[in-house]
Amino acid sequence: MSDILVLYYSRHGATAEMAQLVARGVEKVSTMQAQLRTVPEVSTVCEATQSNIPENGAPYVTQDDLANCSGLILGSPTRFGNMAAAMKYFIDSTSAGWMAGHLAGKPGALFTSASSLHGGHEATLLSMMIPLLHHGMLLVGSPYSEPELISTTSGGTPYGPSHLAGKESNLAISQDEKKLCIAIGQRVAEIAKKLNTE
Repeated sequence: MSDILVLYYSRHGATAEMAQLVARGVEKVSTMQAQLRTVPEVSTVCEATQSNIPENGAPYVTQDDLANCSGLILGSPTRFGNMAAAMKYFIDSTSAGWMAGHLAGKPGALFTSASSLHGGHEATLLSMMIPLLHHGMLLVGSPYSEPELISTTSGGTPYGPSHLAGKESNLAISQDEKKLCIAIGQRVAEIAKKLNTE
């Protein structure tokens, strides 16, 4: 089995739910499995200390998870058109893996959740692409062959799945958003599988 790392940060649960859907898509591809991981929160006033195991949800990601995966799908809520600080903090710690080329040539994709329709879905996904490009990853988007990309009235972009969470971050993930999440997971897994067999 080959692992596709589904790495996310979630504050209100929507991004975590999207990660579960992405993982379902990965596991539609034989010999591929999703490895769900998250990142710890960061403190704005001091070095945060907390357990090595989160109270709930996926385990925290390690550098070995990155080195050993066959592909990476990165998810973060939108923060002013950018990824959340916790995700950026983790990515900033990956220099050794970048120098070693651990992610080079592997497929990578992205997903996000935002509170408003014009809250920076696409800007966040584009900003998350930059470190993946620096790592030498092969970016995978959501093609318009996915019919939900045209029909959605909620989230969804060609840069990767997105979710419209609403002002109170309590809107359910729409059927179109769910299908796009599953599709990106499956797409990355299929590409990783082809790359691993050549």
